[in-house]
Amino acid sequence: MFSKLSLLMIPALVACAADEDFGLSEDHPRIFVAANRDRLAADLASGRPAATRFRAAVDRWTAGTDYYGFNAWNAALVGQLTGEEKYCEAAIKAIDAQVKDAVNAIKVGGEPEVADDSYLQIGEMVGDLALVYDWCGHELDGDRRKVWATYAYQAVWNVWHPSEATWGPKLEPWSGWGTDNPANNYYYSFLRATMLVAVAMHDEVDGAGELLNELRHVRFGSEVFPTFNSDLVGGGSREGTGYGVSLRRLFELYDLWKASTGEELAAQTPHTRASLLAMMHQIVPTLDRVAPTGDHSRDSTGALFDYHRNYLQTLVRLFPDDALAHRAQALLAASSVPEMENQFMYVYDFLYENPDVAPSALGDLGTAYHASGIGQLYARSGWDTGATWINLIAGPFTESHAHQDQGSLMLYKDGWLVYDANVDSDSGLHQTLDAHSLVRIVDGGKTVEQRRGTTSKLVALHRGAGWLHAAADLTPAYGGDAAVQKMQREIVFIEPDAVVVYDRVTTRTGGQQVWQLATPVAPAISGARATVAGTHTLNVQRVAPATAWAATDLRSVSSDFTGGYRLDATVPGGDQRYVHVLWMDGAVGSVSAQTEGAALQLPGGRTASLRFNRDSIGCYLSIDGQELTLGAGVDKLPE
Repeated sequence: MFSKLSLLMIPALVACAADEDFGLSEDHPRIFVAANRDRLAADLASGRPAATRFRAAVDRWTAGTDYYGFNAWNAALVGQLTGEEKYCEAAIKAIDAQVKDAVNAIKVGGEPEVADDSYLQIGEMVGDLALVYDWCGHELDGDRRKVWATYAYQAVWNVWHPSEATWGPKLEPWSGWGTDNPANNYYYSFLRATMLVAVAMHDEVDGAGELLNELRHVRFGSEVFPTFNSDLVGGGSREGTGYGVSLRRLFELYDLWKASTGEELAAQTPHTRASLLAMMHQIVPTLDRVAPTGDHSRDSTGALFDYHRNYLQTLVRLFPDDALAHRAQALLAASSVPEMENQFMYVYDFLYENPDVAPSALGDLGTAYHASGIGQLYARSGWDTGATWINLIAGPFTESHAHQDQGSLMLYKDGWLVYDANVDSDSGLHQTLDAHSLVRIVDGGKTVEQRRGTTSKLVALHRGAGWLHAAADLTPAYGGDAAVQKMQREIVFIEPDAVVVYDRVTTRTGGQQVWQLATPVAPAISGARATVAGTHTLNVQRVAPATAWAATDLRSVSSDFTGGYRLDATVPGGDQRYVHVLWMDGAVGSVSAQTEGAALQLPGGRTASLRFNRDSIGCYLSIDGQELTLGAGVDKLPE
């Protein structure tokens, strides 16, 4: 029933030799299995828990149980490791269904499902096909192999040639979204399909050899690595922690390529290792959720999920001898996801469980991290579960899933005290400034938007005994809008539980400036102090300027919000300076105003005094006998 497919699509199947084979095996399987067969087969035979759990899920799927997201290649892998034909038979049946549906769609002048949503699922769908093709090809007759390969190659060709994309005799151009952006989650799906098709079929399909060369030298060599080295210093993703977790698929490709060719792509850019460190700092001290930055459409709360586990465990696999890998193992073991929770993810515990990487103490890690390429600063009072964690955002605003949150602050201690209000939304997609903790500018009755394609910058970062100082210039985020001449935020984190926030804001007169703090609990207001009684009591003392607090129920802002509040202080536009002191529980006994600063009475008779420069970055800090003049300049923080 598939024999006519080659008449409906181009190019035709012609055996060819790749210009460069990258050391790939001439025989199948070419992808991953040969380098890992002994290890994985031994795990299955010995009854290691992750292996037993995985095989049981595959057995249920093979017997007809339908699991969300379950891929046929899981069964193909067990077939390779055990030699039992039933696994490949089930895997082939599933891919046959995908190809049959594609053929039928093309016959009636339509596009197959793989083209939906700008080819977003090509990595899953065609990648699944390519792995089954490689691992179960011995059970495929020649005609079926040709049909599968023609469909898969055409899909990949269409991705990289959007204006010329063709299904059958019909031109089916598409937008090309993500094909020129290695920092976008679509790109990793495209890479997955490209790599697996090119490796599996490089000498069997006309054009696949050239595709393999293009993958290595253009996609990775000229696009991914240079982009990551220049734009994503410090690891992570500019899409945030929701869509940014898609980097796990790229890290998996690094492992597949190494197992298939011997080349370590992960070592081609420091972004890979840095992402291990960035993710550990993005996870809050209770080890059950991540910083909720950017869009979170799957789960607005940022709860730790199988994808985050997979992100870390794949990096541990890539860097088993690195001290960070051992600390990541400890974090995973103590987290809310010590093993995969979903059947379609069981395979990764099987593939990447690494008992040779022993957990080591998280307490040995540094307590602050700056990922400059994604504009995120994280700091915590320690690595115990009850530590205080803070986040300041200042960097590039370039991706469609990123939010207008430059300058935003988040605080966590046993739960959210100050957060991204998307946590309490239905969609997880509320990108505008009213959901974040920053200074919002209103001009002409409208909020002045932060503009995509701009780059704010952390201009000061210093760490000392019991304190952290940081300052950000956020003026660029407004793209030169005449309504905003200056927007700077400077903070001093006085460990363990106090933060002093100083804002320099200059805007056009006639408008308004709204200093705002997004909180999960309604603030109680008493004079210049507001109190948020959540998991801990957050106190917010306004030192300057003199104005009234207001509490906004975010459900009145948008029907998308299911809860959450915003503490607002509104002042006229012009040249304003703000001093606020935030602390948890009894971390500060009293606050008194100083010129451009504040004096704090701390527990045990300790004191802290802060005076900020009115017009330039920098402050004077007196604490615990230390007299410090802190200015611009970003120090390298210890790991």
